[in-house]
Amino acid sequence: MSDAPQPATLERSTSSRRSYTIGELAKVFEVTPRTIRFYEQEGLLTPERRGRNRVYHEKDRVRLKLTLRGKRLGFSLAEIREVIQLYDRAPDGDERQLQRLLDILAEKRLAMQQQLEDIRVLQQELDDVETRCRESLQVLKAARGKR
Repeated sequence: MSDAPQPATLERSTSSRRSYTIGELAKVFEVTPRTIRFYEQEGLLTPERRGRNRVYHEKDRVRLKLTLRGKRLGFSLAEIREVIQLYDRAPDGDERQLQRLLDILAEKRLAMQQQLEDIRVLQQELDDVETRCRESLQVLKAARGKR
C-alpha cells in the first residue's frame, strides 16, 4: 500500500487552502468586483490582505454563495449576516443557525402569501376597471352611431 494521498483527500486538503482573487470570485458567481467589495464592507466577507490585494479563501467563497442565495430568496443583508454570525459564534452554530433560518423562511413565506393576496385583489380591481372602461366605450360608440 502506498502512503500517497488518495485523490479525494488531496482534493479536500487542496480546496481548504484554495484562495481566490476578487476577479475569480466575481467571474465564478457572475457578479461585479464592486458587489464583492460591498459585501466585504457589510461584514459578510473577510478576505485576507496581502499588501493592496484581497485574498479570498474557501470560507469567503461559501459566504458569498450563501449571501447571493439569501438575496435571491429575499433575505435582507441583516438577516444573512445574522445567520452567518450565528454559525461563526456558537458551538451549536449548526442547530441555532438552522432554527433561525427556519424562522426567517416562515416570515418570508407569510410575507409572500400576503403579497400574493394583495396581487389577487389588485388583479380583480384591474379587471373591474377594465370591464367598466369597455362598457363605457361601447356606450360611447353606440351613442356616436345614433347621431
